[in-house]
Amino acid sequence: MKITEYEKRHLRELRSGAAGCALFLKRNSDFPLDGPCEIGLYGSGARQTLKGGTGSGEVNSRFYYTAERGLERAGFTIATKDWLDKYDAAKKEKHASFVKSVKTEAAKSGMNPIQYSMGKIEPEPEYDILTESGEVAVYVLSRVCGEGSDRKGIRGDILLTKTEISDILQLKADYRRFILVLNVGGPVDLSPVVNVVDNILLLSQLGAVTGVVLADILLGKADPSGKLSTTWVSWNDHEIVGDFEEKNDTRYREGIYVGYRYYDAAGVKPLFPFGFGKSYTDFEVTPQDASLLDGILTVSAKVKNTGSFAGREVVEVYASLPDDRIDTPRKVLAGFVKSKTIEPGEEVTVSADVDLRDITVYDEAGAAYIIPAGDTVISVGDSSKDTRTACILRASEDVKVKQVRNSLGETDFKDYTPDDRRVIPQDAVNAKVIGLSQTDIDCLDVNYDETDRVDPVVSEMSDEELAMLSVGAFQNGGIASTIGLAGTRVPGSAGESYEDRKKGIRALVMADGPAGLRLDREYGEDKKGRYSYGNPMLNSLFEYSPKLVKLWPTIQRKLAERRTAKGGRKKYQFATAIPIGTALAQSWDRDFAEQCGDIVGEEMEIFGVDIWLAPAMNIHRSIRCGRNFEYYSEDPLISGHMAASITKGVQKHPGRYTTIKHFAANNQERNRMVSNSCVSERALREIYLRGFEIAVRESHPGFVMSSYNLINGVHSSERRDLMTDILRSEFGFDGALMTDWIAPMMAEKGSKWAYPSPVKVAASGTSLFMPGSLHDYQEILKGLEQKNITRHQLEINVSRLIKFTK
Repeated sequence: MKITEYEKRHLRELRSGAAGCALFLKRNSDFPLDGPCEIGLYGSGARQTLKGGTGSGEVNSRFYYTAERGLERAGFTIATKDWLDKYDAAKKEKHASFVKSVKTEAAKSGMNPIQYSMGKIEPEPEYDILTESGEVAVYVLSRVCGEGSDRKGIRGDILLTKTEISDILQLKADYRRFILVLNVGGPVDLSPVVNVVDNILLLSQLGAVTGVVLADILLGKADPSGKLSTTWVSWNDHEIVGDFEEKNDTRYREGIYVGYRYYDAAGVKPLFPFGFGKSYTDFEVTPQDASLLDGILTVSAKVKNTGSFAGREVVEVYASLPDDRIDTPRKVLAGFVKSKTIEPGEEVTVSADVDLRDITVYDEAGAAYIIPAGDTVISVGDSSKDTRTACILRASEDVKVKQVRNSLGETDFKDYTPDDRRVIPQDAVNAKVIGLSQTDIDCLDVNYDETDRVDPVVSEMSDEELAMLSVGAFQNGGIASTIGLAGTRVPGSAGESYEDRKKGIRALVMADGPAGLRLDREYGEDKKGRYSYGNPMLNSLFEYSPKLVKLWPTIQRKLAERRTAKGGRKKYQFATAIPIGTALAQSWDRDFAEQCGDIVGEEMEIFGVDIWLAPAMNIHRSIRCGRNFEYYSEDPLISGHMAASITKGVQKHPGRYTTIKHFAANNQERNRMVSNSCVSERALREIYLRGFEIAVRESHPGFVMSSYNLINGVHSSERRDLMTDILRSEFGFDGALMTDWIAPMMAEKGSKWAYPSPVKVAASGTSLFMPGSLHDYQEILKGLEQKNITRHQLEINVSRLIKFTK
């Protein structure tokens, strides 16, 4: 089947913008190259380049460009085919023992081997393959990240293997020009090589165009203009104040001190700070002016290209708030803007808006968001470590921005606070002072009364009909539903809502994300309907199953081929893999994020998908979270704006909607169905909820998905204070809520907490319990009979859902 016009167009659009997600961590003048040449290509990602992570973030695109393929397509000659062949053999040899170890671990945990194996990271092998010498060498280092399992501080994962270290150092010595390319979804500890290697490119995982973008960058046809959205530190320096990956209760003792907020406070010097990144050229950023109007501070800066190449620069705005009464971080990201392309020697002025609502401190004593009394220092720069003062916001008393109520429970610990206090930078002495008072911003006093109306069609439904529409359609079952392959109308889709044709309610089809649509590449269709030839994700997981179950992919395919032979027609659906969430955030480019959303929205129209289960926007609380590649950043502000931009791109297509997720505090993969995130109210509101508020305010997503985990002893999906009071009354969300795919056999043996209750979830204001089962339906009916939930609440929930079906 020939490549379609929409695929060609989408690949062109991605290729034109994806280099903006990449960045140099280090560079000298050895690159770009003058043209294609003979090169030595090495590393785990040279031939087995990763376009993204595993699990629900996988996209079954028609193809993607590996580094090897992309370089050859650009005219390079690969002189090290023998090395690549030997590496493949070494990797294959180690794989069998890895599969065996995962099966053993699964048995000990009490989990189904297929579910346990999701996201398991196979560490890079040690091997003995001789490298060569020559003119130009490219070493591509890859790391797999995936849903279902967290990363480890071991060699071959966060740490480099001994072989990787020796190969990188040897290649640096033996080749005149050498570049280390990082095809990774999150930080790795580069400390053994960082002081020796002169050129380090964080390519990231850019979807289908990964390999061609690498070639474009090496040839200078594209400029890597990204910035880090997560701090890179050595493994020995990573934050260890809070718990991580505890089976039952994970205590977020670090409070608001996440990422650069912690490293600044603790005096840790990172390998590369938050917001850092180099392109092929250099820039000088100079703050110019600032003005305040209706709670929006506009900050301008001059950006001059002082290098020899055209390029783009990100201007980052930070706020340092008073810490006299309430402890505050040294600085927080307050706004950002990415310039247009600036020619060598050219100087432009750019402006960034700071919404004061996004830099507020949460005062738990007063249950209010405030700008504290005193001087708030606003600075501008090109990373969190390199800023210059732009102005001072001076408030004679606390300025209240929003009055709410404490509602998210208490912890059995006190949040970490650093010993020292902030120091006002010397260049702030003569900075422009802007007065700030309560008259400059309206304070929102939140009304928590629920006013949603009931659709007349819904008020006439029976209890059974209401209960059926409150859970996902459960024609499928078993492992497919568990891992998000419960849809039937679109093969490979994650699930559906129920259809009631008599009442004019159609089914809503949901597809997973967030790096594009996860659908089956091939399927069949006959008079009975559509049928699957097998999903690559599901098939690969059966490798970890008992021998009899392993036969299922083969059986499924043979049954599909038999139906096709009897009159069915084989069809294809190829979605485009876009850059992973972390890469998108590294672009700091709202326009490119919206363009990626537009690509997904158009493909939703092509394939008949109504709801995209993305974007994912949980915080990079720890670099160990296995699913961080799907998420944007350690910072809530950039997370919120990236999610808003991609939502705008999707929802410009009528009848297509995003689902921002996972709401909230979903920051580890271990025992994720029943792990309890213990977090203070302040940390939740300033770090883990703020991005969701920004996304809701800026883009009005159709859906929100709750997270698996508990928050302070109650499942997030069961918390009415979170799902209704905060999300709807405080944030202004007016769409429908669904759960993540809640399924049995996902908890570790001996877990303390139980699965969420369908009745309690519905009582929280959630419209859909996913993926749905007969048991879930029966539980909701029982809840109505026993008056554990009111019919009126179900009517509201269903009314919120069916407005999207019309």
